Amino acid sequence: MENALFTNDAVVFGLLMIALGFVFYTSSQKEGFWKKFYSVVPALLMCYLLPAIFNSLGLIDEQSSQLYFVASRYLLPAALVLMTLSIDLKAIFNLGPKALIMFFAGTIGIVIGGPLAILLISTFSPETVGGVGPDAIWRGLSTIAGSWIGGGANQAAMLEIYEYNPDLYGGMVLVDIVVANLLMAGLLMGIGKTDKIDRWLKADNSAIEDLKNKVSNYAASVTRNPVLPDYMIMLALAFGAVGIAHFGADEISAYLSANFEVFTDKKSALSSFSSSFFWMITIATAIGIGFSFTRLKSYEGAGASKLGSIFIYILVATIGMKMDLTMVFDNPGLIGIGLVWMSIHVIVLFLTAKIIKAPYFFLAVGSQANVGGAASAPVVAAAFHPSLATVGVLLAVFGYVVGTYGAILTTILMQIAAGS
Repeated sequence: MENALFTNDAVVFGLLMIALGFVFYTSSQKEGFWKKFYSVVPALLMCYLLPAIFNSLGLIDEQSSQLYFVASRYLLPAALVLMTLSIDLKAIFNLGPKALIMFFAGTIGIVIGGPLAILLISTFSPETVGGVGPDAIWRGLSTIAGSWIGGGANQAAMLEIYEYNPDLYGGMVLVDIVVANLLMAGLLMGIGKTDKIDRWLKADNSAIEDLKNKVSNYAASVTRNPVLPDYMIMLALAFGAVGIAHFGADEISAYLSANFEVFTDKKSALSSFSSSFFWMITIATAIGIGFSFTRLKSYEGAGASKLGSIFIYILVATIGMKMDLTMVFDNPGLIGIGLVWMSIHVIVLFLTAKIIKAPYFFLAVGSQANVGGAASAPVVAAAFHPSLATVGVLLAVFGYVVGTYGAILTTILMQIAAGS
């Protein structure tokens, strides 16, 4: 939006906070219209959609704003520290293998979804999946595969490996953003119907409930009325850890890039490990887990996870403002490929969940760990319960690891499907 009404980030942030305040005020109503409304539309989804509407109407412009950068680089790691402060690591491991199975089911859905989408679309619109040389659509779709299995670093690796025409790359970024955001909106919508979905899946979510109960019971046992020193200490722990995470991430990233060519070569499957964002998230989570083995764990009783949740909701609002709903109509052919592709991903996830009786939590987080990565997987996980944010991070790390390998396999299959 080149002519957005509000371009000052202070104004935009104020608008986002008003939107969040509106959602929380209306969703806390015990009766009347709003109670009925939020029984259908989850509050978290509204925190995501309102900023998207602001962006779509031209009130704000995500491209000229630094709010998402600030939220993802400062507030997200701070939230992860505060939310993992009281984590029971043993209970996390007791969740069993279903989380990993659902993550890899999501990956397989992306791998087979790309070529199947090309085959389906080519039957009635062959020009949409055509192109030759650097303009070949399958080359461009390889970058989406990298993004949807891993993240930005994997996406960049695929652009280097398959040498898609840079002038056309913007169209692929459009598909990536629009379809991934529509998926996240759908997953958030499903969170409001978790019990109903779990009954349909015949899922056993006892391990998840045990973890939530353990954390809740511990929080209840140490609950106290927080005073100013409590808040200052919690913020010191959170943002002190953010500082350490950034310092460590910069040092590790620089060291790997300077000493190992395999990490700097964008065509390398290991290029993700030169990403400072990857190391920042990993270090912040590790610090939070470390705190959980100390007396600092008791700050959960002063509201550590609630403070972390505030940061997460601000992040959700900044993710929402990246979505321009009008972009859906910019390139309907490519968007169509993306929607078919993502539908196959979702179908594979639901089939797998049905077969192994996995709860919707594992389905939603497994999907976002692939498609959304470390920025949004913890958001979806925390929507179920703050203590579960760590699960989202751990699964997202797998996405970075397998992203380029999975995307290369997907691209080979897409090339065959396109007949190139």
